[in-house]
Amino acid sequence: MISDTQTGGSLRQLGDLCRADASVIDGWFEGRSGGGVRLCCLSIIIGGGLYGFTLGCWRAPEMGGYVALKLPLLIFVVLLVNGLINGMLAQLLGSGLSFRQSLTMSLVSFTTVTLILGALSPITFFMVVNAPASDSVEAVRWHQIFMVTHTALIAYAGVVGNYKSYRLLVGITGELAAARRTFLAWLVINLFVGAQLSYTMRPFFGNPLKGVELFRDDAFGGSFYEVLLHSLVRIFQ
Repeated sequence: MISDTQTGGSLRQLGDLCRADASVIDGWFEGRSGGGVRLCCLSIIIGGGLYGFTLGCWRAPEMGGYVALKLPLLIFVVLLVNGLINGMLAQLLGSGLSFRQSLTMSLVSFTTVTLILGALSPITFFMVVNAPASDSVEAVRWHQIFMVTHTALIAYAGVVGNYKSYRLLVGITGELAAARRTFLAWLVINLFVGAQLSYTMRPFFGNPLKGVELFRDDAFGGSFYEVLLHSLVRIFQ
């Protein structure tokens, strides 16, 4: 059983993470706190799972279950890809961070993202409850609205998560210019890679014109940005 002391310690660690407390996270960088890393992974699974369910359950409860599993998986895949890219960029842009530090900082950033999304999941679920049924005449329009709304929420959470990384970068590098360069490069890469991988691992929103499935047969056809632009045009027609 989990004791009250352990629970309190985990909550304090989450608070330190949300505040981007460098004095605590320094131990994670050096591999001295396996518990902190495990807590981050657990937060991604729970927060990402809750938010993922609200993404897919409008289409069908089964889709909600699929997305609750896929969203944390997507985050871990993006974390792995971005962690490697960010490590190289950190070296090139003069931050002085090692690959371990870059990967740990990416983990902290994505954990912050999923904590925000998990906190937003009651609101997004309320949207689902009050939306027309997925087989109604308004279904296609609402699918576009859901897509744009969730894209904005995820982008917001991503920016906040990366800002936490920026605060840590400034504290660790001690060089404002290097921290800014590294932060901007990470922000662009995180948003670009995350958006495209989410498109490859679709469906997440559950298109009412298509069946409920775990992955699309044409997973590598087209791009996320093409679909997003089409959705914006359809909303304002």
